[in-house]
Amino acid sequence: MGRGRAKAKQTKVARELKYSSHNTDFEALQRELSGEGGGVRRSDERHDDPLDDDYDDYRR
Repeated sequence: MGRGRAKAKQTKVARELKYSSHNTDFEALQRELSGEGGGVRRSDERHDDPLDDDYDDYRR
């Protein structure tokens, strides 16, 4: 139980994404996809070690 509120929020977000119009910068998208963005990429610290599953805190 308690899924109703989460599902309603997901539905609201999905509708906003589907029906809202966004101003898309296609030139910036092209630069990002081609790797010419010049931005600094960060590695996500949670995915550095594929064997670390973050369940150690919960194991007894």
